[in-house]
Amino acid sequence: MHLWLIPAFPLAGFLLLGLAGRRMSKSLINTVAVGSVLLSFLWVLRTLSALGSLEQPHLEPYFTWIQSGALRAGFELMVDRLTAVMMLVVTGVGLLIHIYSIGYMAHEGGYYRFFAFLNLFMFFMLTLVMASNFLLMFVGWEGVGLCSYLLIGFYFHRKSATTAGNKAFIVNRIGDVGFTLAILLVFIHFRSLDFQNVFAGLATNPTGVTTAALTAIGLLLLVGATGKSAQIPLYVWLPDAMEGPTPVSALIHAATMVTAGVYMVARCAPIYLQAPLALEVVAWVGLATAFFSATIGLAQNDIKKVFAYSTVSQLGYMFLGLGAGAFSAGIFHLVTHAFFKALLFLGAGSVIHALGGEQDLRNMGGLRKHIPVTFFTILCAAVAIAGVPPFSGFHSKDAILIAAYHHSPLMYWIGVVTAGLTAFYVFRAVFLAFFGSYRGQAHPHESPKVMTLPLAALALLSLGGGYFDVPRWLHPLFPASEGAHDPWLVYVSVAAGLLGILVAYALYVARPGLADEIADRLGALYRLVYNKYFVDEIYDRTVVRPVVNGSHSVLWRGVDVGLIDGAVNGIGSWARGTGAVLRLVQSGNIRSYAAWVVWGSLVALLGFVAAGGLR
Repeated sequence: MHLWLIPAFPLAGFLLLGLAGRRMSKSLINTVAVGSVLLSFLWVLRTLSALGSLEQPHLEPYFTWIQSGALRAGFELMVDRLTAVMMLVVTGVGLLIHIYSIGYMAHEGGYYRFFAFLNLFMFFMLTLVMASNFLLMFVGWEGVGLCSYLLIGFYFHRKSATTAGNKAFIVNRIGDVGFTLAILLVFIHFRSLDFQNVFAGLATNPTGVTTAALTAIGLLLLVGATGKSAQIPLYVWLPDAMEGPTPVSALIHAATMVTAGVYMVARCAPIYLQAPLALEVVAWVGLATAFFSATIGLAQNDIKKVFAYSTVSQLGYMFLGLGAGAFSAGIFHLVTHAFFKALLFLGAGSVIHALGGEQDLRNMGGLRKHIPVTFFTILCAAVAIAGVPPFSGFHSKDAILIAAYHHSPLMYWIGVVTAGLTAFYVFRAVFLAFFGSYRGQAHPHESPKVMTLPLAALALLSLGGGYFDVPRWLHPLFPASEGAHDPWLVYVSVAAGLLGILVAYALYVARPGLADEIADRLGALYRLVYNKYFVDEIYDRTVVRPVVNGSHSVLWRGVDVGLIDGAVNGIGSWARGTGAVLRLVQSGNIRSYAAWVVWGSLVALLGFVAAGGLR
């Protein structure tokens, strides 16, 4: 099937743009950047058409990458039903984002560099999802981390952008420590890093791997996933990632980096199914993240920050589904989320483009009259994420909530409240931006077709994507029960979403001043939520400052200056002092040398006499 061509096309695009992009015209850059992803998408379609139902994974080995003792890691690509879903999402949504970027970035500097990084992002994400072993997956894992750093900090002349890029890179390295340790434990217990060998070993368990070992592996994998997929406590990088260009936000939030952790946990389902404690932790971490970040989204005024916290919350939903044993429901929500979240971010980019860079919802209003295409498409995404039937988010969200109910009714009810909060803050953004009177200074204008056509395509997917029967497609991989369908559970969750929309309408359309009155009455509680619970400030005081201050006082002044420099400089000072004394002997004066000979002779004679006298 020549699977290697799928990631190779965007890699070739990156190399062409990186090496020669400065000398290319914009039209040629567009052709290379978009064309490479289009070829990758078409090759995915051709591959899946040729492979058919994929009852068995299709593996293509190319060469041995690492061979050392029992450790062997090959460059081998694999396609199974889970990989097929991810490849379609990455290349399909990624293609629409590339097309949109042509219009959004048209007047930005570093045009070729931007598209080179986008292509590289696609290459590493495809490597991650198509890898047949943990080590090759880790290459893609680290690669998307690198690309996120490059693209979040794309506007490198702004300190806020470079700081956000550094924050994303550092926080993800913390998570990657967990993933690395998990890989080491996998090799220690299974003597292999190939997925098929490890999972086959789990099925037969010939090595007698204990539940404790599998739990440790599962928890360490989760640490890595909390970094990439922005879960508690490592979610803090994702909202700041909004400093990058808006298409980057869409690519990170919808099709690439943040889905990596969800995919990795789903890929390792055989491990988690034999480590129930680790699976339970996955569910609770996801649920806590979903609710916590949803409350933060209630009070944000930056349109991109609202959708960023929405991403964190929706990723929490995915982890809730995975932790409840509903792996296919979690991946189903990943798919529908890719559609409506890419649309929300690209729609937000269209709003920002229309307003000349304005992102504050308080400076918008009434835009549905000025940018109707953007308004309608964002509305499609909003009803999808709010879980309004029969749109895409309704199908995947309710599949997760039903599984959560059968796992733990408490999880279901917290998930329902989160669904209501989600509907509220998303429609709050819609009502503030598109309803009422215009409060800004710029003259709004609709985006060009190269931007609105991808919005239209994503709107169709947001509305109808729930009818892609992803759970049934994935059933052979994840046969675990996902809970019987209870209509009343669906009615309750849908009612919560509709209630959230109605409350948002009442506060921001029917009585626009009421929201401010409520915020004033809430006082300290509102300020706490508005300031994101001061989590960044807490991390700064408890982690960042102690590390910086400790590095300054202990590592720099104590170890570097005091110990290392002290030892090196002390030896140098001693050598200098000794040389200064010995230098007096080498004066070049013959009479001085004669005097030294006489004095030396006398000292030697006296020593000899003293020695003889002692005998």
